[in-house]
Amino acid sequence: MTYTVYGIGRSGSAIVEMALAKLSLPYEVRPIDIGVGAQQAAEYTAINPQAKIPAVITPQGETLTETLAIVITLDERHRAGGLLPAPGSADRVQALRWMTYVATEIYPLVEINDYPERFAIDADSAPATREVARAIWRRRWLVVERAIEGDPWLLPSGFTMADAYLAVVSRWAQQAEWRSEHTPRIEAITSAIAHQPDIGPVWTRHFG
Repeated sequence: MTYTVYGIGRSGSAIVEMALAKLSLPYEVRPIDIGVGAQQAAEYTAINPQAKIPAVITPQGETLTETLAIVITLDERHRAGGLLPAPGSADRVQALRWMTYVATEIYPLVEINDYPERFAIDADSAPATREVARAIWRRRWLVVERAIEGDPWLLPSGFTMADAYLAVVSRWAQQAEWRSEHTPRIEAITSAIAHQPDIGPVWTRHFG
């Protein structure tokens, strides 16, 4: 049976699509064009009241939101696919640690970067608000960069979906020039993902 993924190119739906591709599970993507505000439409907010993407409808008809929760759910239900290290293992602790760090400490800065007017005290201070968010973004990515112990992956034991999670979120907030100079290990992860036979095509479809 088929999973339905609501998403758009270069978004968090890329992580979910890579997880499903890794598991060889069939899925269809239903585009949500945030450029025209489609995420605010009643049809979609009935699925995800947060009006954010991705969202997933499982073959059982369940609604899943929050990318981290979706990945963990897929791993729990398809353990043979090895999306994440084994429950209780030291590697799983680290994979979940850094996925959660990115989800809670880095991802929220994306909204401030993209829509600083929502957080600024007035219109004139919006550019400065964005720059503060970008500075915090850079500092927090350096924490991740120093934590990478594998080559090229986060963990020495090899690829996990934590690598895909880090790679996708790192593409946001218009920091390409800074990344290439300051986060070579994260860049190595993204390059390695692009060359994987199972998830590489998903990466290429989203990020080129």
